[in-house]
Amino acid sequence: MKQKVVIKVAMNGNKSRSKVLKIAVVAPGVQSAGFTGKELDQLEVVGEGIDAAVLTSLLRKNIGPADLISVGSAEKKEEKKEEKKIEILPPAWNSYPYQYSAPYYPIQHYPVEYTNQTDPCSIM
Repeated sequence: MKQKVVIKVAMNGNKSRSKVLKIAVVAPGVQSAGFTGKELDQLEVVGEGIDAAVLTSLLRKNIGPADLISVGSAEKKEEKKEEKKIEILPPAWNSYPYQYSAPYYPIQHYPVEYTNQTDPCSIM
């Protein structure tokens, strides 16, 4: 039975990533290895008879901090996808066919001109 092991490894760059992959692939029973996770900081190893504790300790000795996240079967579970039924509901308000609303009359603004203005400023 295939098992899937996920290990979180602290890596600095591409050089440490290649070291992690070399160590993971050499481990007995490993069939495939790759990086997953949001920041590609989790090593996912799939194979038969993988000793997760030994692999984690090898990574700790050679690379740095490594945490064992999960160990489980690698079989893909088929999930039944249920179709979502869309229900059409009647509108929440009553709409009457002969609804009357008040007409819109725009407000017109006319400029106001003052001819007998006294100048409050005495300097000019």
